[in-house]
Amino acid sequence: MMKKLTLPLTEAALASLHAGDPVLLTGTIYTARDCAHRRIFELLDRGAPLPFDLKDAIIYYAGPCPAPEGKACGSCGPTTSARMNSFAPRLLDLGLGGMIGKGEMSEETREALVRNKKVYFAAIGGAGARYGNAVRHAECIAFPDLLSEAVYKFEVEDFPLIVAVDRTGKSVFSR
Repeated sequence: MMKKLTLPLTEAALASLHAGDPVLLTGTIYTARDCAHRRIFELLDRGAPLPFDLKDAIIYYAGPCPAPEGKACGSCGPTTSARMNSFAPRLLDLGLGGMIGKGEMSEETREALVRNKKVYFAAIGGAGARYGNAVRHAECIAFPDLLSEAVYKFEVEDFPLIVAVDRTGKSVFSR
């Protein structure tokens, strides 16, 4: 059964999610790919403020295409999550609420999800137009020189995902 969830996720919502559950997310998510993660880590290492509050935030591993006229966002499909394995555990330990991406992540990331009682959502590769259509508002909030790899703040409605790894560590990739 499809679960409709509003961000930020409450403890009760997180506890109700199980690997394989289909969900529709509504609320604020942030995009960040490899280059943006490196810059976020530079800010963390310097003790500088981040472009958004990590507390319970959801990062979507994606880089949006420019918006066509009349839309908030162009196509915005997920990128390979494994490329963020070196970043995810630290961000989760600092309060990140979860991630959205494509494919399996490392054991270290799975352990960080369990340790912090958070979830990893899988988006469907090749469905970028569908994801772009779920974006109601998009705003570049950091690193505009990175173009599509900049950090964008999205307001999404009924963003379709699958719980890939739940807060107990169960994973759709190990079934």
